Amino acid sequence: MVKLSAELIEQAAQYTNPVRDRELDLRAYKIPVLENLGATLDQFDAIDFSDNEIRKLDVNAACCKVSEYNLEHSLSALTELVLTNNNIQELGDLDPLATVKTLTLLSLLRNPVTNKKHYRLYVINKMPQIRVLDFQKVKLKERQEAEKMFKGKRGAQLAKDIAKRTKTFTPGAAAQLEKKRTGPSQADVEAIKIAIANASSLAEVERLKGMLQAGQIPGRDQRPEEEEEEEDGNTAHMAGASGEEMNEDDQEADEDMEPEPHINGS
Repeated sequence: MVKLSAELIEQAAQYTNPVRDRELDLRAYKIPVLENLGATLDQFDAIDFSDNEIRKLDVNAACCKVSEYNLEHSLSALTELVLTNNNIQELGDLDPLATVKTLTLLSLLRNPVTNKKHYRLYVINKMPQIRVLDFQKVKLKERQEAEKMFKGKRGAQLAKDIAKRTKTFTPGAAAQLEKKRTGPSQADVEAIKIAIANASSLAEVERLKGMLQAGQIPGRDQRPEEEEEEEDGNTAHMAGASGEEMNEDDQEADEDMEPEPHINGS
């Protein structure tokens, strides 16, 4: 994942698009969170965030991300925002965009949020200035339906009920948590206990300590050299034993072949 930093914004492609809007191209950087938008200096009419991994448009100020206040003031000149193919999931996650009063074109195609019930009417109600949503013109009939659906106390309660927000997350936190949970298995723990109990000297204890620090489990992570030495020793022992047996057999054969003593006069 790439952090949306001031340096990235400065290095990204900037050009005048076919409708003569000043556009900032931030496509396919795997950006997870919108932040540091003040670095745009409010000089772009359109920003393309397509093909990233954006999940939320605002989080609490403690995380130093985009709040509704600085989103509004950082993008006060923005008229077009393309968030196609990201990971925005809940209708409530779109609420910060309602503060950008100049926004007239918004694309959320291929985001999970577009599959939510009342998605289009919810966006139209929250951002009545939107004229094009997901590259489809907002019709008068849709505006009337949105106004009717979210009108009065019942409509306000409906908007509140469906405006669920994604819980705040920290990129990489899940991986760090999983890493913390990873540890030696019960069999490894038993092997370590046995190795410590069998240690006969301080030097042996220090050797075990070094193995554990290197991620090796005594009795499990035997080095290839030790295995080869052990195999060589076993082979030599077997060869020696076989040699002794052969010598004993030869001696017995020699004894059997000794000539019988000759007795005179017989």
